Amino acid sequence: MTRGCERGLTWIKPSFVWMRYRCGWGTKEGQETVLAVEITREGFEWALAHACLSHYEHGLHADRATWRRQLKRAPSRVQWDPERDLLLRPLPHRSLQLGLADEAARLYADEWTVRITDVTPLAHTIHEHVREGDLDAARQLLPHEHPYPTQDGSLAHLHR
Repeated sequence: MTRGCERGLTWIKPSFVWMRYRCGWGTKEGQETVLAVEITREGFEWALAHACLSHYEHGLHADRATWRRQLKRAPSRVQWDPERDLLLRPLPHRSLQLGLADEAARLYADEWTVRITDVTPLAHTIHEHVREGDLDAARQLLPHEHPYPTQDGSLAHLHR
């Protein structure tokens, strides 16, 4: 899932339910159309490898000035937010958001994008089940999501 440009960044939100939280199930003004954007694994991994954490983390970064320089140079950035359940309540684990700028945004648009699918009707159908209290029916329609497999240590620069 992606969300359009925000402060010069294009944000990739890999979690379907988190994206539903962000766009209000496709009901927020300016976010009524929900698209699933499939990109190459190579592109996603390039963006992760070249990313900087979106906030300073003591113990991960040498100091704030070093982190600011890294953030300014990085073509992508990672932000971790609480994952959401179907009622959009925060869960105890986090979902990655990947912000793309400059080179990364160009590669995303020109090389990494494989397919774009309008999932607005699906979002609305799931939301209707949630509003009716039929969470089992809603869960059955959710895309199957799994933790993203990474090489040992490949994301060490993005979390502590």
